[in-house]
Amino acid sequence: MDITPPRLYLYFDAVIRHGSIRGAAEALRVAASAVSRRILDLEAELGTALFDRSQKGVQLTPAGEIFAAHVRRVLADVRQTSEALQELQGPMRGHVILASAESAAIELLPGMMVQFQQQFPHVRFSVAVGTPAALLADLLDDRADLILTHEEPHHHDVAVLAEIGKSFCAMMRIGHPLAAHPVLSIHDCLGYPIVLAEADLAARALVDTALADSEITMGSATIKTKPVLITNMFEVMKHYVRLTDAVSFQFHLAGSARAPLDGVIAIPLADRQLASARLFLAARRGRILSSSAQAVAEALQAGLSGTDQA
Repeated sequence: MDITPPRLYLYFDAVIRHGSIRGAAEALRVAASAVSRRILDLEAELGTALFDRSQKGVQLTPAGEIFAAHVRRVLADVRQTSEALQELQGPMRGHVILASAESAAIELLPGMMVQFQQQFPHVRFSVAVGTPAALLADLLDDRADLILTHEEPHHHDVAVLAEIGKSFCAMMRIGHPLAAHPVLSIHDCLGYPIVLAEADLAARALVDTALADSEITMGSATIKTKPVLITNMFEVMKHYVRLTDAVSFQFHLAGSARAPLDGVIAIPLADRQLASARLFLAARRGRILSSSAQAVAEALQAGLSGTDQA
């Protein structure tokens, strides 16, 4: 059975997540006026403003931050109670929410979820993709049961359940002039158009570190061309390099690092600065996971330990 959270709390949480009344209303499929009215009524009842409003959207006030923490706890408790009641009805069931780096969401999670649901068909999944900062926020706010992130979560309220080494690769089309090399360095790739991840992604941080340590920056004369594309989507990178001579840099999780995938080959990078490429599985410290989420955590731990490339 599913317990329905208070509608007002769902409205309030949606406004926080989407940053505007309109965005929340679209996500909830209700009229923006209905969301606005409920928020105004709540502020009147509490006697304080919960949001600062501007043309760019809304931001929580100090009072709003306090109330938001309460709302998140209530929504998390409602979901956990629903799952506990569902588990009394028979075989394992429930809803597991994962937040993940895009590379893991594409290459790792689909196979794990299919295999898990073959054994536990009544377990449902939600998967959200985000930056390392967004993944950490989702975990701390109980919007996710577990996260998979390439950036080590240094926070006292986060428990790392598994940590594994992963290949960091140059991605290019099959038939690219560099494709025959068994390994490459970033230097080898700089004679070709470069595709980079957005600055807030872990893959970009690793590349920037390698370039900085080599006294090379994207703005220096050493590199004759600026990036031809910057994106926060792994799939956009992959399809772009498949159609051009461009090279992108990305974590590679599934199978052999050189295995072709949709016309693109991943060649390991040998730069010592890239040896820190890692994938972390984490949960919020002190949170009691549902039996379904705990089982998923154990499945991920087992699966990741079998693919460690450190």
